[in-house]
Amino acid sequence: MTHASRKPFDLVTLAPNGLRRGYTTGTCATAAVKAALAQLLRYQTLQEVEVSLPDPDYFLIVPVRSVSRFGPETAQAEVVKFAGDDPDCTDGATIFAEVSVNHSGEIRFIAGPGVGTVTQPGIRVPVGEPAINPVPRQMMRLAVDEILEGARNPGFDLTIGCVNGKVISKKTFNPRLGITDGISILGTSGIVEPLSLDSWIASIEVYLRVALGDHPAAIAITPGKIGKKHAHETLHLPAKEIVQIANFFGLSLNYVQKILDEERLRLGTLWVLGHPGKIAKVLDGVWDTHSGKSGMAMRTVASVARACGFYPERITEIEKANTVENIVELLRNDPSGRILWMEIERQVAGLVHERTPRVDRVEVRLFSMNGTPIGEAA
Repeated sequence: MTHASRKPFDLVTLAPNGLRRGYTTGTCATAAVKAALAQLLRYQTLQEVEVSLPDPDYFLIVPVRSVSRFGPETAQAEVVKFAGDDPDCTDGATIFAEVSVNHSGEIRFIAGPGVGTVTQPGIRVPVGEPAINPVPRQMMRLAVDEILEGARNPGFDLTIGCVNGKVISKKTFNPRLGITDGISILGTSGIVEPLSLDSWIASIEVYLRVALGDHPAAIAITPGKIGKKHAHETLHLPAKEIVQIANFFGLSLNYVQKILDEERLRLGTLWVLGHPGKIAKVLDGVWDTHSGKSGMAMRTVASVARACGFYPERITEIEKANTVENIVELLRNDPSGRILWMEIERQVAGLVHERTPRVDRVEVRLFSMNGTPIGEAA
């Protein structure tokens, strides 16, 4: 059933961070499809199945909760999602697959109860389709082939559902992504890596794809919540066109350019909004702004102040500040402060534009920790 050269993936060994791995909703759905097909075509009631992972070297043994048969052409199986130690709201959810012969020679994916439907472009699944991502679809097609073992494919409808999925989906990003009525069937490796940075980065790409999906005139990126209010209330951008990128400044810009390249589009304006403590770091070539990977930006701000003609005494005060927010407070009532922040905005915009040639205009706006504009928007 599984290619002989594959090895079992070891879920017992902990991830490098000492936490347990799990398996994705895509793996669960694939296991359910395989178990249902084994009942439908072979009258087998399996208690576990081997799921071929996207990595061609491995398969995963997945427990099956139940298998049922509904007449000569339909069977169903259920699998319980196991997320390991990852704080995944689908952990423990029951994923089921109902498999029916459709006599078309094709495999068709259908959203069952608790699995969402895509209503907005930008997430690599066409509008109107079930929210089943490309890799899980490939895994399920392979599972069908493995059960058929070379026999003619009569065509199957794969209806994928999740018990209580509509309620669970409210705890996910799906409402923001325009996925209605249920969860998504996800996964790129089939394995859940607990508290993984990869999943965080992947979510940023998804948000950017959704933000750019309707070909807007402008979108905004921001490291955190500072600047989000400005984007919504002053720039009048809808929530889906405002993307929080955490510390992944460079990666996010790479995604913007990649998406625009793929779609052969241009973006009118890219707004970069946030606190200078994060954003000014790029003037030193720092594009991952995590404090563990980069120093603080006081010296960078002081360097720009020096170029702006600040008095030496003021530059010394800036250099001795404990944080960039201290500099913001230091210059709050100084008219030259706005000049400094506007110059930093201008320089950052130039560097961002170099990385995103498909963007017509980059606008940077800086804010204090309480969200007050301190540069051009002040």
